[in-house]
Amino acid sequence: MKMASPHITDMNPWLRTNFAKSLDRLTTPNDTGTMELTATTPVHLVHVDPGVNMARFYGIELQPTLFGEVSVFRTWGRIGTNGQAMRVTYDNEAQAADALHKLEKQKCRRGYVPVNE
Repeated sequence: MKMASPHITDMNPWLRTNFAKSLDRLTTPNDTGTMELTATTPVHLVHVDPGVNMARFYGIELQPTLFGEVSVFRTWGRIGTNGQAMRVTYDNEAQAADALHKLEKQKCRRGYVPVNE
């Protein structure tokens, strides 16, 4: 006796999934807007002095968190290496932007200059 093979629709569990209630559904571009920042321009600075064998970089950028906060993400080190990184989280974008501008001013006073990209 020959057994009938199951249909593809019987073997595919995705066909029974209600994607309207699924966590994997596609999001629309204007879902909530909480993950978007208004001023997300990263800052890239370098300090190069061949006389003392110094070639350093410093990067600062704002990044949203999953909980509606904003982090200031800093990277620094010798040019050509991965360097180090540090993240400080603030309650809102205004506080984070103020911290970013303060760090940028401090580094420029110490001899760092913006990178032309």
